[in-house]
Amino acid sequence: MGSNAIPPPTVRRKIGGLCTALVVGVLGSAAALVAPLTSHAAESTLGGAAAQSGRYFGTAIASGRLGDSAYTTIAGREFNSVTPENEMKIDATEPQQGQFNFTAGDRVYNWAVQNGKQVRGHTLAWHSQQPGWMQSLSGSTLRQAMTNHINGVMAHYKGKMVQWDVVNEAFADGSSGARRDSNLQRTGNDWIEVAFRTARAADPAAKLCYNDYNVENWTWAKTQAVYAMVRDFKQRGVPIDCVGFQSHFNSDSPYNSNFRTTLQSFAALGVDVAVTELDIQGASGTTYANVTNDCLAVPRCLGITVWGVRDTDSWRPEHSPLLFNGDGSKKPAYTSVLNALNSASPTPSPGSGQIKGVGSGRCLDVPGASTTDGTQLNLWDCNNRTNQQWSYTAGGELRVYGNKCLDAAGTGNGSKVQIYSCWGGDNQKWRLNSDGSIVGVQSGLCLDATANGTANGTLIQLYSCSNGSNQRWTRT
Repeated sequence: MGSNAIPPPTVRRKIGGLCTALVVGVLGSAAALVAPLTSHAAESTLGGAAAQSGRYFGTAIASGRLGDSAYTTIAGREFNSVTPENEMKIDATEPQQGQFNFTAGDRVYNWAVQNGKQVRGHTLAWHSQQPGWMQSLSGSTLRQAMTNHINGVMAHYKGKMVQWDVVNEAFADGSSGARRDSNLQRTGNDWIEVAFRTARAADPAAKLCYNDYNVENWTWAKTQAVYAMVRDFKQRGVPIDCVGFQSHFNSDSPYNSNFRTTLQSFAALGVDVAVTELDIQGASGTTYANVTNDCLAVPRCLGITVWGVRDTDSWRPEHSPLLFNGDGSKKPAYTSVLNALNSASPTPSPGSGQIKGVGSGRCLDVPGASTTDGTQLNLWDCNNRTNQQWSYTAGGELRVYGNKCLDAAGTGNGSKVQIYSCWGGDNQKWRLNSDGSIVGVQSGLCLDATANGTANGTLIQLYSCSNGSNQRWTRT
């Protein structure tokens, strides 16, 4: 989230502000649905290479640079995910209390989706880049302002964000393992939990992330403190889906080979992990490859985002930390990352499988084994027949019979969910989330068993996500 201001050399800080494949989450405790992949040819772009293993490779985008054709050419070609650099932070989205402004955020979002990229939302609750009106608040008034802000921003982008950095940088640097002393912290130690619960209610389809820096080294007190918080949240049912590791590696905060241990340890808690703001002082090809391989070694690592396109776009350009030189040419580190991504094993395929409703125990079924376009799906006793065998493709489709797709007949509540010949439209693309929901990319609505039905023949529709058992699914 860096601006171009540089921190003192002894403390690395930032003061300013992701598609060709969809991220596949785990449906409850069941396996992810993916298309059969047994081999792959080397891809020529970072996003394309990452997608082969079911991941993304993204970049931070600044709205003010979208008029730079060299910048947009590289970004459009190389990345399949976008994070807005500053445009969705508190000061940008709510400059005056209760008066939201999404002009800059929408510009980044629209550019991303028009160029086929997913978007990470960044960031909702943070001690920094607060507008003056928020800085002046405290106590219960500030707490209410925080929840109002989360609700306002997430309502605008509901169903559009793959991930949200809900809380950012809430722990102190150094060896204390303490929370950062901020105005938000002073509203009460439960402020982070409240932020996540508010965010889940505001957009149940989005993955909710905690994001921080200097938490890559497994031995550090700050890392252990964040780990303890996430473990506690998971044990108590606080809705946290992922942890973002900013990974600004430099001489004061160098890469350590135990980063893989860190990623594995957090993932073992039952959350996804992501490298969210990667840059490396001097752009060492070896270090870039190591970070990439660390993510690839952890099945729950969703992907990697570099914090900027070219060195001249970086929040610390004097460190030359990115994969492209200022003139747009590729650095050796670019080749190191691309080779690592292309060397990864393709997404493992469990083949086709049944999709079972958590509430009903019955399967997503094509009535009468029909192959007719427009046939509405229903629930039926699981029987392992071909009309209940679904495979998830790299393009985000759920296919049955090999050539028919799970298809939304509309974008509103109650829209029929049917089978239709696959054609690649957004109404045939779905996000599979870690909470078991299946969300339409076009609508942002959840796959839903009508009227909370559990009986054979209950029809399947789209409906606003509510985390109900009639909207949660597992693969059998």
